[in-house]
Amino acid sequence: MKVSDIFNIVHNALEAKNYGRKISQKAMAETLGVSMRTYQDWRTGRAQPIAARALMQMLGELDDDEIVRVVHKIKALDEQSDAK
Repeated sequence: MKVSDIFNIVHNALEAKNYGRKISQKAMAETLGVSMRTYQDWRTGRAQPIAARALMQMLGELDDDEIVRVVHKIKALDEQSDAK
């Protein structure tokens, strides 16, 4: 699987969670703290953040329930850092 496939799958999942409302690449880039061009390059495969591939490989070694726990921990850490 290509990293661009992963970004597209997750982007589409976020739109589905949003009741099918589209999320612009600009808005997603701002959320991630990167330029819109960088995000576009990730989605089209022109650029591949190496960390994303490594992270997906690591998550692929976990069972579904373990992945959910990891994502919840990451979300909690992110919320804590936003509160500071």
